[in-house]
Amino acid sequence: MLLCLATPANSARIDPKLILALKQSAEETSSFPNSLNALTWLTDMSTRLEDRVPDTFYRIQLLNTVHAEATRAGLRPELVLALIEVESNFDRFAVSRSNARGLMQVMPFWKKEIGHPRDNLFHPGTNLRYGCTILKFYLDMAEGDIGEALARYNGRHEIADYLSRVMLSLNETWLPASYGFNK
Repeated sequence: MLLCLATPANSARIDPKLILALKQSAEETSSFPNSLNALTWLTDMSTRLEDRVPDTFYRIQLLNTVHAEATRAGLRPELVLALIEVESNFDRFAVSRSNARGLMQVMPFWKKEIGHPRDNLFHPGTNLRYGCTILKFYLDMAEGDIGEALARYNGRHEIADYLSRVMLSLNETWLPASYGFNK
């Protein structure tokens, strides 16, 4: 579930800076410094994701998009993968009880707020663009405190359990010990 600090009924309370950040999301560019780095990361992450996303072509495409959107937003791609695992378990058609949608469980009212009512939140690229932009906004707002940022992203519901699940996923599945994770 995604905290927006507002719902469609009280959207006037949404932070205008977050709306602006979503509106200004840049077009995708190459997010890897070189092809060797891309091959290494994609191979490693693809192996980890294979059981959840068996289609090889879609899996690599998804990982490329996760890396590009996370990097564009200034986030660790592995953190985004951990968040997706907890939010939707990589089901791009997931819909929560609160109507959050897609991989990162983005609330549909964001589309109207930024003037893109026809955006498809089940499209991985669109969902990741919104979700990464929102998570980065909350991380900046929390001055780098990942716990606070995840609390805002989740809507502060059952935050201890949620934070534990995201960090466990990050540390045990997506982030090899040699990478090291800093807030």
